[in-house]
Amino acid sequence: APRGMQAIGLLGGHAIRNDLQALERRPQIVVGTPGRIIDHLQRGTLSLRHVTYAVLDEADQMLDIGFLPDIRRILSRTPKRRQTALFSATMPSSIRRLIWQFMADPQQVAVDAEKTPVDSIEQIYFEVAHRDKAAGLRELIERELKGRTLVFCKTKRAVDMLEANLSRMGVRVGALHGDMDQRHRDHVIADFRSGALDVLVATNVAARGLDIPEITHVLNFDVPQNVEEYVHRIGRTGRAGRDGKAITFVSEWDMNEFDAIRAEFGERLHEERLDLYRPRVAPRPVEPQTPVQTG
Repeated sequence: APRGMQAIGLLGGHAIRNDLQALERRPQIVVGTPGRIIDHLQRGTLSLRHVTYAVLDEADQMLDIGFLPDIRRILSRTPKRRQTALFSATMPSSIRRLIWQFMADPQQVAVDAEKTPVDSIEQIYFEVAHRDKAAGLRELIERELKGRTLVFCKTKRAVDMLEANLSRMGVRVGALHGDMDQRHRDHVIADFRSGALDVLVATNVAARGLDIPEITHVLNFDVPQNVEEYVHRIGRTGRAGRDGKAITFVSEWDMNEFDAIRAEFGERLHEERLDLYRPRVAPRPVEPQTPVQTG
């Protein structure tokens, strides 16, 4: 925060009492997730009547995971005479509608995308048939995923199915996606942060918000749709100066998306092979020994 100004963060997965203590200091800058801000508005512990600047960061991702009603609700509680800044990697029609609804005489500024540093992240991919992906993940969990692991799927349904599959295996696993209410999301994030969960299966809702330095592995169960999404996902590991490992499963359905990622990262992406596909060598039959005759 600028000198002489206080800033606080209102984030899911943190104790509400810490928020209340921070709000009592009457900060000039509040940074928060939509769900947590709505929570405080409902409690009456946060007022937006005197807001002069409203900033929406990563707006395309917030709309993609269903936060549009929350954003509208939050902005409706701010004065009409305010300056609004909106940051978005893409400009879909839903973003344009939001711009014209909440911004007066908007000006668009385009900048080159800045890549997130990934030097501390080991990047690996496995070619795996779509039908074998669950078996491949099971192999990696048994073989090497011994730290905190964040697994990404494309759809909410896939997240739920994979969580159920891993839970049946005895893995301490949770799920995170946009259909969950804020209280449930907060509980899952808190459990993952504390180490009560070893694996978190998520849609991109987690890629844009989680900051847990203890994450040792990111696994793309489904290939990201583009390079930027890949960078945001794998950037959840290798944080705070730590090493991290990013693993991607590439099925027969993912070649087009993965070709763009491979072209971007080149030799930094290393291919490995699952034991699932290694030829099984049959044990050599034991030949009976000829008895030695004596005398």
